[in-house]
Amino acid sequence: QVQLVESGGGLVQPGESLRLSCAASGFTLNSYAVGWFRQAPGKEREKISCISAIRGLTYYARYADSVKGRFTISQDNAKNTVYLQMASLKPEDTAVYYCAAVRSSNTNCDVLTYDRWGQGTQVTVSS
Repeated sequence: QVQLVESGGGLVQPGESLRLSCAASGFTLNSYAVGWFRQAPGKEREKISCISAIRGLTYYARYADSVKGRFTISQDNAKNTVYLQMASLKPEDTAVYYCAAVRSSNTNCDVLTYDRWGQGTQVTVSS
């Protein structure tokens, strides 16, 4: 079964950290670009980070301005998982976070249309 499963969400206080995981099954991520998106209540879905892997050796990561310097995306091909390390969390980071993938060798993951989606994980930042 082809699927993406996110995990790691939860409730944290401002300034704390969380690491989200996006585990793939039924396909191998080293031929795919993977993006992290989020959607807050009443707002449009926002792409916050993505990563492209070229032959599983070279990785190209991109970040939205809203998370640049605070979030880090990484990929572990042995675990077929992409991570989003989130630091210095703010209340405005509260949202449902989704990962998505698309088969591509394009080093610019920002221009891709993602066609495989996970179910999402809730992140709440509140004191």
